[in-house]
Amino acid sequence: MMNGWGFGGTGAWLMVLLSIVVAAAVIVGVVFLVRGLGGSGTAGGSTPQAGLRESPQDILTRRYAAGEIDREEYEKALSDLRS
Repeated sequence: MMNGWGFGGTGAWLMVLLSIVVAAAVIVGVVFLVRGLGGSGTAGGSTPQAGLRESPQDILTRRYAAGEIDREEYEKALSDLRS
């Protein structure tokens, strides 16, 4: 009977376990590869890459351009930042 390597033997369980480990390693590898190639990791790419920081003026300008704040708020905040 194939010395325990047939169906129902210990070898079958080892093969199943090995297959699960290999499949998990492949999935983890693909995830790391995709994240590494993705750059900033955001779908829109509107935020800076890790390690690069926007200046307060850049953040303010981006918020104004996106319509999050109006002109009055923008000018007041810009004046506050410059003083």
